[in-house]
Amino acid sequence: MAIGERIHFFRTMRGMTQKYLGMALGFPEKSADVRLAQYENGSRTPKADVTAALAQVLDVSPKALDVPDIDSYTGLMHTLFTLEDRYGLEVCECEDEVHLRVHIHKGRDAAELHRMLSAWGALAAKLKAGEITKEEYDRWRYRYPELDTSGQWHKIMPSQELSDLLLADLKEHNEE
Repeated sequence: MAIGERIHFFRTMRGMTQKYLGMALGFPEKSADVRLAQYENGSRTPKADVTAALAQVLDVSPKALDVPDIDSYTGLMHTLFTLEDRYGLEVCECEDEVHLRVHIHKGRDAAELHRMLSAWGALAAKLKAGEITKEEYDRWRYRYPELDTSGQWHKIMPSQELSDLLLADLKEHNEE
């Protein structure tokens, strides 16, 4: 999620208009809403000092507005918070372990993420069971979604075996 989308998310969550937020940042009343609209639609990117001021007015960490940096623990946490906001990711504890799960009833985006994670889980299970090699698993991950066979992102072609079964069933049905 880009910084403009994050600004929009937190602004609307706080019940602020673009004009109100722009004026709170010190922009002139005549242009305050235009300036915020430019940040939110991505035609302008706020400089570090404006990002810091936005974060203060919105009562969030500047890291919550930045495009997440997953190379740091703080950046990773803000990435996870963004996934919670946008995709319904939830953190829960079960038997002294922390788990992340997707609450699929939190909207279409959550359901889509659930399907994608399920495809990943299925492939990880195949690796664990010895049905595929680590190289095959890594190739799937690093070429995702190109090699995803779950049907989420590409057209699935039925196997020859499935095609033969469908044709036989159709033939049998037509003979009745």
